[in-house]
Parts: sequence; C-alpha cells; structure tokens
Amino acid sequence: MCTRVIWPDANGSVLVGRNMDFHKDLMTNLWTQPRGVRRDDGVRGDLTWTSRFGSVIATAFDIISVDGLNEAGLAGHVLWLAESDYGTYDDSRPALSQAIWLQYFLDNFATVDEAVAWIEETDVQVVQMDDPTGGVRPTIHLALDDATGDSAIIEYIDGRPRVYHDRSYVVMTNSPTYDKQLELVKRYQGLGGDQPLPGSTLAADRFARASYYVNRLARPSTQVEGIAAMFSVIRNAAQPFRIPDPGKPDASQTIWQTVTDLTNKRYVFESTTRPNIVWVDLDDLDLGEGARQLKLDLCGRLALEGGLAGNVGACFEDAGPMTFLSLQILEELEMAAADQGGGDKPRA
Repeated sequence: MCTRVIWPDANGSVLVGRNMDFHKDLMTNLWTQPRGVRRDDGVRGDLTWTSRFGSVIATAFDIISVDGLNEAGLAGHVLWLAESDYGTYDDSRPALSQAIWLQYFLDNFATVDEAVAWIEETDVQVVQMDDPTGGVRPTIHLALDDATGDSAIIEYIDGRPRVYHDRSYVVMTNSPTYDKQLELVKRYQGLGGDQPLPGSTLAADRFARASYYVNRLARPSTQVEGIAAMFSVIRNAAQPFRIPDPGKPDASQTIWQTVTDLTNKRYVFESTTRPNIVWVDLDDLDLGEGARQLKLDLCGRLALEGGLAGNVGACFEDAGPMTFLSLQILEELEMAAADQGGGDKPRA
C-alpha cells in the first residue's frame, strides 16, 4: 500500500510525492482542518488537545486522515506495513487511535524534529482499530516530512515505536520493516550494488526504483516543472489495475497520487479512477481559529468530463465537521448491529 518519495532540493522547494495503493476505493475527499479544533485520542479520551496548526488532509471514508499538509509545512503520509505490531493496549501510556494518529502531528507540530522528540518523550502507543467497512484491520506506519527537508518513518514493532529519523530517508514503501529496506536497496546498480534495477511491483522493488530516480531528477526551472518531475517518479513506482495478491491488500492498484510542495504549501491530488488533477494552495484557505471545517467532494465532483480540475481552493464546502473514527463509534456500531439482529461486530 503505497510509495512515498521526498525531493528535498527542487530548486528551492521541498517536494513530496506519494501513491495510495489499495484494493478498493477509499472514497477519498479533501478536508480543511482549521486551528482551534478540540480533539481527543479516539481511544478513551485521556489525551486531548486543541489544534495549533491548520491543515488540508486526504481522508479514507471521511473517518481517518491518511495524507496531509499543515500550514507550517509539516506533511504526513499513512502507508501499509504488514509487520506492524502495536501491542496490547496499556492505559499507563498516552495513546492515539489509528484514525487520529496522523492528525495529531499535523495539529501540533511544525517540524519533524518536534514530532520525533514528542514520540521519544511520551512513548506514545498507537491503538489498532477494526475496519467498519469489513476489511482487514489496518496495519500501518507513518512518514513525516517538513519544509526543511527533514524526514522520519515511524513503525510499531513489539508494541513500541521505532523511529527512523534522517534527512537521507527520502523513500518509503511497505514490507519489510524500514531497517531491512535500507539494506536491501544497496544491492542495485546506482545504489551501491551490481544488480540491475528491479521492475516488479513488490515493495522492495518500488523502494529501489524510487530511490534511483529521485536522485537523478534535473533541477526544475519552475514549480510546475518540479511537480511534473515528482509525478514521473511516483508513477514509475505505481501499481497497475489488477486483482490484489492473496492476503496482501497492499499489493494492489494505485488509486490516487499526491504531490505536495512543503515550501510553498501547495497540495496536488490526482485520482487514477477519476483522472483530473486538482490542487489547493493553503494560503487560499481559511484555516484560522473559528473557521469551519470544509470538504471538497472528490467522489462526486472529480469527473473526467465536466468535473473539477485545476485550482480548487474556492470549491470546498461546509458539510459539517469531520468525525474521526473512534473506539466509541465502533462500539456504537457494534451495538447497532446487534440490535438489528446482525450479531457480529464490525470486523477488520
């Protein structure tokens, strides 16, 4: 599920591209999240905060943020990692549900350094959640990057966060864990080894191709040229439409792609099933305290003919505040299913 690539020196801009790969439509829309929004951890409500920074996010089913950029230039990207092990819930540690995990960082931090320091200080736990749509329980890891070109990958193994924090960590895919990816990539020509660059859609092969090509991009003369160059890299790591590999929802087609300019705060989105490119500049959005959360309906309005295209900053609409999935909501869904005679809780 996905590839993420940073280009830290795109003629004065830091650009980040990502593919979202999955076996079904995630009904992704864009949302604005202004400053001053009160939230809790989505677990038991012990951790609460008020958002310090506004952001624009891409969601899955309008219940989880999976990609986004805040007004300080910090961006985050949720990807699949089958090896993730979040451990047993421990109420002595601060915790975040998977649905709110990324949003916490966008709400609270301006840089990767600040986010990593908070993880190390708190030993924060991530709580895995059932998928109310009936899919497998998500096993995800998180990439963070900022306008200085810094990068961190956060994975949970044996219930504890493993943080890989270095500006050189410009590529992230899926399995295996990041430490093993860093070793595997050294086998290939141009990356330290003598083997030819691999061409399959395996996560390790996508990691190698993205690493190779992002380091060979020519200096762009304009922002548009830089964004186009980044799209070329992530398209090379994209997965074609196909039936997913058995037991591997991450080994699936690319359903959408984003390129984010962390320096100039531009967020560009392209769907592979509704293929119009749209973008939004954060300076065009009202992210101030007291502003409403607004939604851009990509599912309904991103049509090939007559649909949205280009700068869509003025096209966000008030659809009420976004409700992040929480354990309380899942419990309510379980009770509702039981009352209707379904018997089974929403499973992942």
